[in-house]
Amino acid sequence: MNSNKKKQNNYIWYFILTVLLIAITSITGVFVFSFYISHFTTKQDANEYELYYVMIADDTNTSLWQSVYEGAYTAGLEENSYVDLLNGSFDNHYSREDLMRIAISSEVDGIIVAADESEEMTELIHEATADGIPVVTLYGDNTQSDRCSFVGIGSYDLGREYGRQVLKIAKENTAENSVRIIQESDGLVAETSQKSTSGNTISVMVLVNAYAQDSGQNILCSGIQETIENEKQDGTEIEISLVSVDSTNTFSVEESIRDIFMEEYLPDIIICLNELHTTCVYQAVVDYNKVGQVNILGYYDSDTILKAIDRNVIYATISIDTGQMGRFCVNALTEYNTYGNTSQYFIADIALINKENVGLYLGGKTEDD
Repeated sequence: MNSNKKKQNNYIWYFILTVLLIAITSITGVFVFSFYISHFTTKQDANEYELYYVMIADDTNTSLWQSVYEGAYTAGLEENSYVDLLNGSFDNHYSREDLMRIAISSEVDGIIVAADESEEMTELIHEATADGIPVVTLYGDNTQSDRCSFVGIGSYDLGREYGRQVLKIAKENTAENSVRIIQESDGLVAETSQKSTSGNTISVMVLVNAYAQDSGQNILCSGIQETIENEKQDGTEIEISLVSVDSTNTFSVEESIRDIFMEEYLPDIIICLNELHTTCVYQAVVDYNKVGQVNILGYYDSDTILKAIDRNVIYATISIDTGQMGRFCVNALTEYNTYGNTSQYFIADIALINKENVGLYLGGKTEDD
């Protein structure tokens, strides 16, 4: 009996310590955030903003997120609001959920968050809106929550564009595999062409985030598959495989992609659904001397990706109007704070960049620059 009582007391103490640690972490985060705001105010004493918004995402150091933030920041200044990239203000050990709690406790005027469909994110958005803080989900949605708006891309249309590019590559490969036959008859020479029956199966690998709880990724993959099935030419076989990539951090992504290139057989086409995957696959193709053997369909238009297209290492990429996405976020929050409602969805524009038009995005630069 004494032993059981002692164990019970230990469990109680463990529970109390856990609660205390959570409380200390939350209080410390709020204190640091409040200190940052006060420090920001003293530095910006010449400017007073009517509203204060925060943007929260996992990997804000990528050029994609920096561009989204720049669009939001500029739009905020035009409306006398300040937009802060919250993850850029603290050490990386704070998760998205931690930053959401800090923002809610600090009573900001609006939250822009790269969300997912997890229950924890749903509860945090509910908590924010219950406290009178409007939430805009960005890039990744949480359809079960009462967020005021979602800003993102048309996942199905994006998938269809990837599907069309796969079919284009398949057609080019078929043309390259055609066989010229020289026939001689009565001293006359005629040339005909015959499609090779070998090598007509195109293998496509789609890299997906192993831990993403986002319906958009599934919708995008459906768009790829349906476009290929509905529009492919007879005689062309296209095999599609979805490969999960550990996207916990940059190192884990590099390891996952390195494992792909260590396999005996590589796919003809690799489709990347984010900027980091694109740059890592591009680097792997170069490192393993597979340039020309693997066609890369990328995502976003960073300088690295554009130069890789110009050098014929990446076949094409999908450009997202990230500045537009940032502006949409601020517009949605401002409308909601002013009128009490806003549009449920804002969809950003996308564009295909390939060898033919990459010069326009490079500003006239070439691979020799």
